[in-house]
Amino acid sequence: MIRSLIRIVVLPMVILIITVGFKVREDATIDHADLSAYKVTENNVCFNVPTLEEQRSFDYDMFSPFLGYSYLGFREALAFKESQGRYTVVNQFGYMGKYQFGKATLRMIGVYDASDYLQRPEVQEEAFAAYASRNKWVLRRDIRRYVGRTINGVKVTESGILAAAHLAGPGNVKKYLRSGGAVGFNDAFGTSIRYYMRKFAGYDTSGVIADKTAKVERI
Repeated sequence: MIRSLIRIVVLPMVILIITVGFKVREDATIDHADLSAYKVTENNVCFNVPTLEEQRSFDYDMFSPFLGYSYLGFREALAFKESQGRYTVVNQFGYMGKYQFGKATLRMIGVYDASDYLQRPEVQEEAFAAYASRNKWVLRRDIRRYVGRTINGVKVTESGILAAAHLAGPGNVKKYLRSGGAVGFNDAFGTSIRYYMRKFAGYDTSGVIADKTAKVERI
């Protein structure tokens, strides 16, 4: 009699509780999706990267997928470190834009109007590409000689060298590499060549063309 009562009353209740529990779990999964794969980490960042057409129309709202260790990943990770990717920012030392260029560097690559530069993201992107090409040309022998070696506990990579040149200038990077890391450099915020070489190591910058005279054409 008791066993029959358990089968008739208790068992259906257990089944009902289990069914409701699965339903709640399913709803929770839908309402609270796991977005952990899209979080910003030390080396992996999701960015809003404009296409050329979006740059021309000043539309920067499109979401771009994970960039990994591609050249775009390198460019956007460096920009995030420099300015959090902001095109119109000017810091207290006068460095401007997404990539925090000084006026002397801009003049070297063909940009003379700072106000216009800050309002034109497409020019800033071209300026970054031109400066990277110049630095790769200046450091071409050092790239061949030192990539793969370890200096001050950091494995030297081409992307690390180019990032350090963006920070400190190619001349200071040459001194650092050729001295085995003994001759260092720190910017006004205390950021070192070693730090940039470590932080931006391992990106694919093979597509950067070494060009002694690279300049911004979109003026």
